[in-house]
Amino acid sequence: MLKDITLGQYFPGNSFVHKLDPRVKIYGLTIFLVSIFIVKDLYMYIPLALVLIAVTMNSKIPAKLLLNGIKSLRFIIILTFLINIIATPGEVVLKFWIFKITREGIQFASFMALRLIFLVTSSSLLTLTTSPIALTDGLESIMKPLSKIGFPSHQLAMMMTIALRFIPTLFDEATKIMKSQAARGADFESGNIIKRAKNLVPLLVPLFINSFRRADELATAMEARCYHGGEGRTRLNALKYDRKDYITMVCITVFLVLFILQRIFI
Repeated sequence: MLKDITLGQYFPGNSFVHKLDPRVKIYGLTIFLVSIFIVKDLYMYIPLALVLIAVTMNSKIPAKLLLNGIKSLRFIIILTFLINIIATPGEVVLKFWIFKITREGIQFASFMALRLIFLVTSSSLLTLTTSPIALTDGLESIMKPLSKIGFPSHQLAMMMTIALRFIPTLFDEATKIMKSQAARGADFESGNIIKRAKNLVPLLVPLFINSFRRADELATAMEARCYHGGEGRTRLNALKYDRKDYITMVCITVFLVLFILQRIFI
């Protein structure tokens, strides 16, 4: 399951989506997430799904890669669905033992499951089509106006990007450690919950040690390159909007307006 994590990975490409300004992609992701949570009818997820499919096809990201990201969170998605389908009151359509499944519960559980799937998929698309450096520059540029009031925009953007990049790295480390411990006789899959938790100790201890070691190596490398924050720092390739970025931003804004009107009037 750990190898299926896609959030934080970068898939190099030369597609239209890859070439978009990172600020446009961050803006698009924000609008898409807002649209996910303002939808009030299940059928309105159809245009959202079509948008995801269109972006995925244009970016030439393998569909299997995105599906693996959903697969890695299937337990959380299923658990969320079951909790909501049972805990939501309303018109009972099925009763089993002490559990009651309601019509409202089915609808709300479907909403939550779809929101989680779309949230993971859209976030993965951002990191898969945007290099770490471009993502850092985009986040810093968006938060730059806040630096006038003392907000550390560059430092925050750098920390967020490093955290994203550490996600696949840590999962790769965890996979290697699990295989090594399994070769020594460790069992991570059998037994009850308490036993499984105890069996995770041989995995978590070396994982935390490796994490601190990598963080220390990263800090040493940044100091060796005379990194002292964003003040006075220049870029080889400065971010600049072009025609395709403006057109994309207009399309994204129209998309949001249509969803808001749907929420208000329909």
